[in-house]
Amino acid sequence: MKYCLSVFLLALALVAPAAMAHDYSQGPVTVDHPWSRPTPPGTPMGVGYMSISNNGSSDITLVGAATPRAGNVSIHETSMHDGVMRMAPVKEGLPIPAGTTVELKPHSFHLMLEKLESPLREGESIPLTLRFEGAQEMQVELNVEPLDGGVMKKQSMDHSGKEMDHSGH
Repeated sequence: MKYCLSVFLLALALVAPAAMAHDYSQGPVTVDHPWSRPTPPGTPMGVGYMSISNNGSSDITLVGAATPRAGNVSIHETSMHDGVMRMAPVKEGLPIPAGTTVELKPHSFHLMLEKLESPLREGESIPLTLRFEGAQEMQVELNVEPLDGGVMKKQSMDHSGKEMDHSGH
């Protein structure tokens, strides 16, 4: 029994990271969990998020990105000024100093996928080329994930009406 459990745990340890891993490495650069959100029909812009690690000894800069799904991709930063949320392009690129990780996330640095010709749909993978100064171009895929992070799918909803009054009184 102990042997079977050990084999099972070993197999799980080997398979789980591959199934759950969503990172890319090339030279000194590691990109972890590139993702986007679904867009409503007619919305011409989407977003791209990820963590970019510079494991090298020299600074690098994310200077741009491209995808066949968007007419243009730019780097933006969202910040709060005097209680007002503002978004502005990062014109000189996003520095990633040696030995650090920069997170592109909601309400911070992110990629803007501009001039989308069709909506980004949940479950879709969007090819993306990241361009760096000080490192080679890198191919990744943005996984389009649900707006709620999948919480609603995990919760079961009770539509039996046992606790609701539908009588209109």
